[in-house]
Amino acid sequence: MNSVGIIGLGYVGLPLAKAFVTSGVPTYGFDIDAKKIDLLRRGQSYIRHHDAEWLTDAIKAGNFIPTEDMARLSEPDAILICVPTPLTKSRDPDLSYIESTAEAIAAALRPGQLVVLESTTYPGTTRDVVGPILDRSGLRCGTDYFLAFSPEREDPGNPSFSTQTIPKVVGGMDPLSLQKAVAIYSRAMKQVVPVSSCEVAEACKILENTYRSVNIAMVNELKVLFLQLGIDIWETIDAAKTKPFGFQAFYPGPGLGGHCIPIDPFYLTWLARCHELPTRFIELAGEINTSMPRFVVDRTAEALNTVGKPIRGAKIGILGVAYKKDIDDPRESPSFKLMELLGERGAQLSYSDPHIPNLPAMRSFDVPALTAQPLSANYLQQLDCCIIATDHSAFDYRLIVDASNLVIDTRDATRGIPAPAGKVWKS
Repeated sequence: MNSVGIIGLGYVGLPLAKAFVTSGVPTYGFDIDAKKIDLLRRGQSYIRHHDAEWLTDAIKAGNFIPTEDMARLSEPDAILICVPTPLTKSRDPDLSYIESTAEAIAAALRPGQLVVLESTTYPGTTRDVVGPILDRSGLRCGTDYFLAFSPEREDPGNPSFSTQTIPKVVGGMDPLSLQKAVAIYSRAMKQVVPVSSCEVAEACKILENTYRSVNIAMVNELKVLFLQLGIDIWETIDAAKTKPFGFQAFYPGPGLGGHCIPIDPFYLTWLARCHELPTRFIELAGEINTSMPRFVVDRTAEALNTVGKPIRGAKIGILGVAYKKDIDDPRESPSFKLMELLGERGAQLSYSDPHIPNLPAMRSFDVPALTAQPLSANYLQQLDCCIIATDHSAFDYRLIVDASNLVIDTRDATRGIPAPAGKVWKS
């Protein structure tokens, strides 16, 4: 296989394209967003923590071809699907993006092509959803075309790991599909990990993120308990992680963010319900994590009450709307749920985030149209309260403590900074 096509050029697809291009593999980039395609053709990246240096030379040399023309899906030898897999309002899997993408591929599919689903989903999706749609082309899987699943494992903003260095798990619909998928990924990834089936590869990603969700839920629950007991959860975790075995540190926060951890466990609980099996442990973790924004809002109300102010009419600034520090990725950020809840209670909202200049429209949240405010003493002094929702390195936390009237710190970002009693509230 000599070339790849990547469908969906977001936080997963674009780094994946870079990995193949910089490894010398001719790469097509497909996306229905014409604005993204136009920026890429001009050698510009719309993901701030990913440089664009590789783009210009790759496009000039014809090694990277960004296009919104799905008719060209017949051209690459391998097609990798990196489209969103959100939940519906009832927390059921929304496979509409996967299904429409598979239909577009089926319309252009030619003999010999490999199709790999990378979008996180429940075990069985590749075999039961994608395969039958591709079969409508009249071609047979394992003979005429080949099908596999390989979970994306991106960690945006993590300088220690890149797309090329994170081991790539691959499962095929049949031995030949697996062989072809391993071969194409081996051209760009340092380590490829073959597994026995698509279902094992799909379950692998769900397991990874359910593990994190459950452990984060535990420390979030302990945070609430320890606050009542006067115990610092952050100091407690630091003490516990000095044990060199049997403990891995997870940290509390204002809720879960990102595309994976808040969503993936619910794919598994949905699949369990389909088989009339309970997943009480996973569902309880989800309930705890989704309750955290409301807990932060209640703590904010309590803090404001101590200075004689209700939430209604209070000027409240959200510091950080990206779902994790030092990136521009707002997907499923708990900051948006905080804004929703505070807005419902009549707060006057604003925000500051050096990585997100304007609040984007969100599928899951009803957010106001706001522009980021510069983090200055003047801005902070005008607020009745600020909430540190994302602990960006660019924030001056001493300034935040000194200039603010009240600080709700959900990330332990102000540790060690002296403040008058009652001014900084851990949440």
